[in-house]
Amino acid sequence: MTDLTKEDVEYLLTPQAIRDTTAAVYKNALEGGTHFKVHENKLNDCADFVLDVIYKNYPSLKIPFHSRWGHFQVGGVDRIKLFDDKVAQCDSLEKARRKIELAITSVLLDAGAGPEWSYKEIDKVYNRSEGLAVASFHLFLEGSFSEKNECLADAKGLQAFSKETLEKGFQVDENNPLVGVQGRVALIQKLGETVKDNKYFPGDRPGGMIDYLIAHKGDQFKVQDILEVVLKGLGSIWPGRIQSHGVNLGDVWHYSSFGDFSAQSVVCFHKLSQWLTYSLVGPIEEAGLSVSGAEELTGLAEYRNGGLFLDFGVIELKDPSLLNQSHLPQSDLIIEWRALTIQLLDRIGQLVQNRLQKSPADFPLAKVLEGGTWWAGRKLAKQKRSDSSPPLKLESDGTVF
Repeated sequence: MTDLTKEDVEYLLTPQAIRDTTAAVYKNALEGGTHFKVHENKLNDCADFVLDVIYKNYPSLKIPFHSRWGHFQVGGVDRIKLFDDKVAQCDSLEKARRKIELAITSVLLDAGAGPEWSYKEIDKVYNRSEGLAVASFHLFLEGSFSEKNECLADAKGLQAFSKETLEKGFQVDENNPLVGVQGRVALIQKLGETVKDNKYFPGDRPGGMIDYLIAHKGDQFKVQDILEVVLKGLGSIWPGRIQSHGVNLGDVWHYSSFGDFSAQSVVCFHKLSQWLTYSLVGPIEEAGLSVSGAEELTGLAEYRNGGLFLDFGVIELKDPSLLNQSHLPQSDLIIEWRALTIQLLDRIGQLVQNRLQKSPADFPLAKVLEGGTWWAGRKLAKQKRSDSSPPLKLESDGTVF
């Protein structure tokens, strides 16, 4: 694509661009130009519902960032201790590299599993995001991403990752189908290609990003610095997306309601990249480094948060028959749903912060997501649909949601 300047490309890889481009869609919705009606009068009740979920989940309000790590603890099993025991002989930086690699591989395998898939661990069964987390955790511990079957990820091991390894590790068969198997395998293989000879990943390992950050930022940096490495270093792994000036823009989409392709007609979300960034803060801090600025990142435009607003009635489809059809990620409808989700999360976040008398720095959106919105969306989905599926049907290839 040539209609973007280099400055446009740099800008579109920032949280500010997510807020700005989704704000334009939100304004369009308020003016009646989208598939949705927005009922802002329901935001206060929705914030109360989210706050209720937060207090049920975290009565002390000691909430970790919304990240992959919470999913590794499902079922009351301390899997992180299993991991720590396995890497006990490593120094603090090597432990951080390996935790970064666990987070990256697990997040890349985290797109929606579909309603029929589940994972059995000893005598417990997990599905959806928790099942994917537990399955990917065990794959990592078994050395499935390493050339020498070690508890780490390296370029050669990732490139050799196969459909058979994924299906065996995720217990996939005709009675236990997983959405987007080939897309997931391709992402892991592409990760291997990407970290090889890449300045952002010294040592041809995803975990090498911590060495890059230390070399360029010292021992104190911002969450946005991590996001920049994720977006620029891993951008090339995403298939079939907008490319400009040699950069794959990732989770950025042309919104045709705003006209022909240009800097003014694209909307960005960077959902998986921000989810991953939130998931990397812990391991980096554990290595003795200081990370600040989490409040600069946005909410995540995924189906649990989006489902919360649709199921609660904060947004409503003008044509309810669209609920019965499947929609592609690049469709204007899904772009609108995701954009409204980002904007409404900012508003819910502010309402929750005000009720708790907390500043965005003390109680960033990452805590509002982890404490409440994600779980609130899931709770409503379970009440409304027996399979807990999102209210809108998504046609996923395993690389977006």
